[in-house]
Order: sequence, then structure tokens, then C-alpha cells
Amino acid sequence: MRPKAGSKKIVRLAPLAPGRSLAECYADGKNLRKKIPRADHAAWRARGGRDPVGLLMKSSEGRLPPLLPLRYGRMVQSPFTFFRGAAAVMAGDLASTPTTGIFVQLCGDCHLLNFGGFATPERRVIFDLNDFDETLPGPWEWDLKRLVASFVIASRHNKLSKASARDAALACARNYRKRLAEFAEMRALEVWYDSIEIDALVQSIKDKDSRRIAKRRIEKIVTRDVVEDDFPKLVESTGGIHRIKDNPPLIYHPPEAQEKDFDEIVQEAMQQYRDTLPDDRRVLFDRYQLQDIAMKVVGVGSVGTWCGIALYMARGQDPMFLQVKEARVSVLEPYLGRTSYPNHGQRVVVGQRLMQSASDIFLGWTKGRKGRHFFIRQLRDMKIKPQVEIWQSEPMMLFAKFCGWSLARAHAKSGDAARISGYLGKSDTMDEALADFAEAYADQNERDHQLLVEAVRKGRIEVYLER
Repeated sequence: MRPKAGSKKIVRLAPLAPGRSLAECYADGKNLRKKIPRADHAAWRARGGRDPVGLLMKSSEGRLPPLLPLRYGRMVQSPFTFFRGAAAVMAGDLASTPTTGIFVQLCGDCHLLNFGGFATPERRVIFDLNDFDETLPGPWEWDLKRLVASFVIASRHNKLSKASARDAALACARNYRKRLAEFAEMRALEVWYDSIEIDALVQSIKDKDSRRIAKRRIEKIVTRDVVEDDFPKLVESTGGIHRIKDNPPLIYHPPEAQEKDFDEIVQEAMQQYRDTLPDDRRVLFDRYQLQDIAMKVVGVGSVGTWCGIALYMARGQDPMFLQVKEARVSVLEPYLGRTSYPNHGQRVVVGQRLMQSASDIFLGWTKGRKGRHFFIRQLRDMKIKPQVEIWQSEPMMLFAKFCGWSLARAHAKSGDAARISGYLGKSDTMDEALADFAEAYADQNERDHQLLVEAVRKGRIEVYLER
């Protein structure tokens, strides 16, 4: 492992043997406080030579040039949208912060908008993490610090008070600590089978009107039908030929689609994808035939990467949409070392399966002729996106608790929950330290956003502002 210049060397502790007792693991974690006091996590100080705009521009290398102004246009809107697209910036910053050396499978881009509801293969709707583009094994503190900071940044975006912003950060950190302690005492299979039902979140909403609105929204999404809702909006049909509608700059057919071997290249990549599916899923997948594929711009951090949707049909009238997303080098790799997987799509898929309580049945990966790596899953499978931008203090606090709970469960699946719990302890010392860090990093994020604004004003960066 070769850390980036100027970053702190990340030392990973040896994993514990399975036969080690719960008490011994707790003691190991508690003893780590002597080496890394919990209060040390409160501090944030920018390292010398730090250049967030330069790092963003470097992270744009290899992306599709026509989409870069759209990416920067979304990031320049506010410190909150900047934060969502600046995972690479924070990865470098986290590499200089204290770590205990206890590794888990990291999300790598752990902010509050990467949590939400979606359907399991059994058609239950659960609450969980849903973005793993940057996933990699690493220090558990990195995910938690980015998540807690995101609540302060989102709260400021919503013009909530300083006290409310800190309360949300504390709620997230506190519930992570408490839930992790519970997972530490569970049997291994109990942790693996555990999930958070979306109904649990809804029932926790105190205000009756808000709870009723949330229920209605979920019911609408759950009853959403591909044939009746998605297909008419996304597809145009002429003479029995189905084609995805162009809606530039968000949905469009790439110029390569006009090349004579484009269909062959796509079919070849999708055949490779099929080979990554379990045998039973291949039987289901083989009922469908590819009709069309088009680019579809999504999110903030993914803008500029090769992301698209593929339309499949069974029996000519039974549609299914797959989302195809480019998988690039994780922003964590310069600090934690290269992934052990030959395909970054595989890295994403394995990380997702390891962190989620349930994953999409069509989750797989592939590689294009030009060397791009991809992962694939269903599009909009009852996906429920949180409406964070309109929240006041109470829903922000509630969501913070559930995100802390969900992250604790994800980390408990891959890491030593007892060891981490022993380090966290039963007091609020770590909670307060993380809230201090979140406030300080939110200040840093605002300064970084302003640097991007200045870069745009000086013509260093071109932006496209959506209406």
C-alpha cells in the first residue's frame, strides 16, 4: 500500500480470530482509546498544499467532456450539492485524520442522500444504503465522519439553526454507537439477516399529518408499475420497434450508437454481464431481449461517467429497464491501496452485497471493449429517495437516527462490531467529538464550494446550469 503524498499512513490492525470472546474484543477496542483518544476525532485541520478544485478537475479525467459542465453546474449550486460531488476531496481529507485501524467494508461516499428505501427480491420495502460506487475496505471512522458531516451541511442548506444541525449530527453518531453495541451482542447469522423495514421509519414519525403523507408517498411508489408508469415516459414505439426517448442533456443516444459495430459491442458486454449472474437469474434474464440502450445522467458525483439505461422486452410486450453505470477507480484507492478485484464493477457489486441487507436480483458487472468497467442493476425498483431539501428539524433528526442505524448494521456485517463498540464505549464522548468534526468540516466544505465558485467566475471551469 502506498499512501498519497501528504496523507497519513493508514495502518490496518490484524483481524481477530473467530474464536475470540466478546469480552476480549470489547477490551481490545477499549484499549485502543489509549492510542487514539476518542476526543482526537473532534479536530479538523486542512493539510498543507490542499487544492480541492484541482482534485475535482483531476477526478474528471476520463469522464465524458460534454457532461463536465453539467457536473460542475450541479456542484456549484450550493455547499450541499458541492459536498455530494466531492467524495474525492473528502477522501483525501479523511486520510489525514486519526483512525483506530479497524477496517470494515466502506460505502466510500456515505452521505444522507445515499440512504433510502427500495424493494427486496421478496418485495418487502426496506431502508438501507443504496450507493456503492466508491466502496472499498477501510477505516470505519471514514464512513461515519462523512455521514455525520452531511447532516450538518444539509441542515445548513435548509436554514436550520446551529443547534438543530448539531442535534442531527449527534443523533446520527449516537444511534450508530448504540445500534453497533446491539449488533456486537447478536449472533453472526442474526446480524446477516437483519434489515430495517421502511414501515419502522414511517411509524417513528410523531406528527400524524407527516406520517400520513409519508405513507401515501410510499404506497404510490410501491404500486408504481413499469408498464403503466415508466414505459410510456421513457419509450416511444413505432411499428413494433421500441426505442428510448431522447431528452437531452439528461437522456440521449450517444454518437457511438451510429457506428456499425455498436450493437455488437453492446451485445458482447451484456453477454459478459449475464455470465456474472447466478445460474437461476440467468434463466430469468434469458426471457428478455435487448431493445435499446441510451445515456442517462444521474446524481452529482456520477455526472460525466458512462451511465445509461437499457430497455429489455419479454414476449414483445413485457418491459424491464436496467441501469448501466460506469465503475471507475474508487476515490479511496490512493489512500487505501488498489482493489483486489480485476473489474471495478465487481468491486462495487461485492461491496454492495456485503453492506446491504438485500440486493437487486440483476446486480452484476461487465467490461466494454474500450476498457471501461460497469455494474448493472434494475432501474427504479421501488426506490424511495428522501426529500431532504424540504425537511425541518424533526424529520432531519429522525432520518439521522435511521442512517446511523443502517450504517451500523452495514459495518457490523463486514467488521468486528464488538471491537468498534468497545472503542466507542457507552458515553457520548465520541458522539460529541464527531459533532465537533462535522461542524468544522461543514465550514471547510463551504470554503471549498466558494473556491469552485471563484474558479467558475475566472473561467477556469465551465458550467451548465439547468433550469
